[in-house]
Amino acid sequence: MSDTPQPPSDNPDRHSDSSGFARLTSRREFVVLLIGLASLVLLALRLVWVQGLDLSGRAANAENDRLRHEALPALRGEILDRNGSVLARSIQRYDIAVDQTLVADVTVRHPDGTSETTTVLDAIRKLADILHVKDDDVKNALDGDANFEYLYRAATPEQWNSIQDLQLGFVTAEPVSQRSYPNGPLGGSVVGFIGGDDEALAGIELSQDEVLRGEDGSRVFEISADGVRIPVAPHDETLPVDGSSVQLTLDRDVQYYAQEAVAARAKELDAEWGTAVVLRVSDGTVLALADSSMVDPNEPGRTDDEGDYSPRAVAAAVEPGSTQKTLTAAAAIDEGKIEPLSEVPVPAELTIDGQTFTDAFNHGAEDRTFAGVIADSMNTGTVEVGSKLSAEQRHSWLKKFGVGDVTGIEIPGETPGLLADWTAWDDRQQYTVLFGQGVSQSPLRTATIFQTMGNDGVRIEPRILQAVIDTEGNRTESEAAEPVRVVSAETAQKVREILESVVTVGGAPEAAVDGYRVGGKSGTAEAPGEQGGYDGFTTSFAGIGPIEDPQYVVAVTLQRPQGDVREIGAAGVFSEIMGQVLKHYGVSPSDSEPEGLPKFFGKDEGRNEDPGQT
Repeated sequence: MSDTPQPPSDNPDRHSDSSGFARLTSRREFVVLLIGLASLVLLALRLVWVQGLDLSGRAANAENDRLRHEALPALRGEILDRNGSVLARSIQRYDIAVDQTLVADVTVRHPDGTSETTTVLDAIRKLADILHVKDDDVKNALDGDANFEYLYRAATPEQWNSIQDLQLGFVTAEPVSQRSYPNGPLGGSVVGFIGGDDEALAGIELSQDEVLRGEDGSRVFEISADGVRIPVAPHDETLPVDGSSVQLTLDRDVQYYAQEAVAARAKELDAEWGTAVVLRVSDGTVLALADSSMVDPNEPGRTDDEGDYSPRAVAAAVEPGSTQKTLTAAAAIDEGKIEPLSEVPVPAELTIDGQTFTDAFNHGAEDRTFAGVIADSMNTGTVEVGSKLSAEQRHSWLKKFGVGDVTGIEIPGETPGLLADWTAWDDRQQYTVLFGQGVSQSPLRTATIFQTMGNDGVRIEPRILQAVIDTEGNRTESEAAEPVRVVSAETAQKVREILESVVTVGGAPEAAVDGYRVGGKSGTAEAPGEQGGYDGFTTSFAGIGPIEDPQYVVAVTLQRPQGDVREIGAAGVFSEIMGQVLKHYGVSPSDSEPEGLPKFFGKDEGRNEDPGQT
C-alpha cells in the first residue's frame, strides 16, 4: 500500500454529511441553552411572583397556618349584698387541649446553651401530676390524629402556669370564666345562675346580664412547626373589658333569718311552699326575698321544683285573703265613709244583692266598731262598710295601691297578678275583692300595701338594685322609684292603729314581738287547683314594726299548708322574722305599751274569745 497522501475526495455526499452534522449539533446546543435560559427566567419570575407579588396569597396562607387566635374572656362582675358580702363571683379557669398531630418529644434549649428533652412519656407523667388525673387519661387524650382534643376542663391558673413551664407545643389552653356562688341556696333564686355557654338564665344574673358581662378580648400570635409560640413574631392583642359589679339592697343576714324561719314553718305544716318579704318602709328597698326552698346556683339542675328558679314573692300570684282588708279600710277611711271607732251593726250573716256572707266564727248580731270588724277579720262587716264605695271606686282603689300591676322590681318573671275590670265583676266578686278573694297578686305586692301604710300613705315601689360598681370602683347609685301618695298621712295613722289592734285585742296575738309594738293583718284564701276548683288554702300575715315609728314590713305567705284552717297561719313566722330584723338593725324597743282600739261600739274592752283568723 502506498503511503503517499491521498487528495481530498471529490465525493460531494461525504462533504455534505460532515458539515450537516456540525450544524445539527450546534443547533441542538442552542436549543438546550435556550431552554435552560427560559427555565431560569421562568424560575426567576416564579420567585418574583411568589416572594414579591404573591398574587395567589401563598405567603398569607402560610402565615395563617402559623397564626393562632385565642379568646380572652372578660371576667363577669360580682353580685354583692348591701354590706359588700359576695353573692356571686367569677373565677379564672383554663380548658386544657392538645393537638394530637404534634405530639412528640420536645427539646427545650436554655439561654445558657444547655438543652433538655421531654419525652412523650415524661410529658404524660408530668401532666397527670399537675392535673391530678390518671396517666392513662392523659395518654388517651394524646393518642390519635385530631387537631383538637380536650385534656382537662377548668384547670386553675396555677395548673396552667405549671403546664406552660413544660413548653409542650402540642398543649394549649382556652381561658374560661367559672361562676361561683359562695352562699349556695341562700338567696339563690334572687341571685340567679349561669347556664352553658355563659348564658344568664335567672334572677339578677339575667336582669343585669348586660352590666355584669363585660366585653371579651382576643389575642393573635404565631407558632412554629412544632407548635411552640414564636416569641419574636408579631402579635395582636385586644384586652378584655371586665364586667361591672352589682350591689343589691338584699341583706345576707336578714335573708338567712327569713329563709330559715319560713322554711321551718313550711316544713312543719307540710306546705307546698312558703315565702317571706322584708321591706324598709322609708324607701321600699328589699332586705329579703326568702323562699322555703331556693335553687342552689352552683347546681341549678338538682332542684326538685322549677318554681325555685324565681322568688315566689315576685313570681307567684295568689289571692291575698283578708290582708286586703287593710286596703279596704284605708280606702273607706280616706273617702270619709267610716272612722276606726264608727258603729258597724253586724248581723250573724249578711245578705246583699242576693249574695250571703258569713264569718269564720259563729256570732249573733253585734254592734261593732270598724276597728273591731278588722281586728277579728269579719267578712260581714267589711262588706257592709266596703259597699259604701261604688264598684268603680273599689276597683280604682285597688289600682291606686298597685294591684294588677307589676312593681318593677329588677327580677325577671314578676307577675302582675289578676284584677278584672269592675265592669266584668259578677254579683259576688264585686264584694269578695273587699276581703281579698276574686283578685290575685304577688306576696311582694301585698307587702307594698303595708309599706304604704307605714310610710304615711306614700307608696314607693320596691327595688333590689342598689348600685353598679365599675372596674375602677366608681359607683352609680340606683334611682328610687317615684313616690306616689295613695292616702293621707292621717288615714295611714288610723289604719296603723287598727292593725295594732289586730295583734293586741284581735285574732292574731301570736304576731306580737317581745319588747316592740307591732301591727298587721292575717289572711286566708282558697287556693285554686290545677284541675279547677279549690284544693287547699293560702295563708298569710303582713305587718309593720315598730307601729309607733314604722321602719320595716314583713309579709309571710304559705301555700297549701296542711291542718286545721285555724292553726295553719303565718303570724308566728312574722313575729320571729320581725323580731330578728328589729334587733339586727339596732331598733330601740318601744317605750310605750301596746294599744288596742275597742272592738264593740260603746265598750272599751274587746271580745274574750279568740275568733280565729281569716
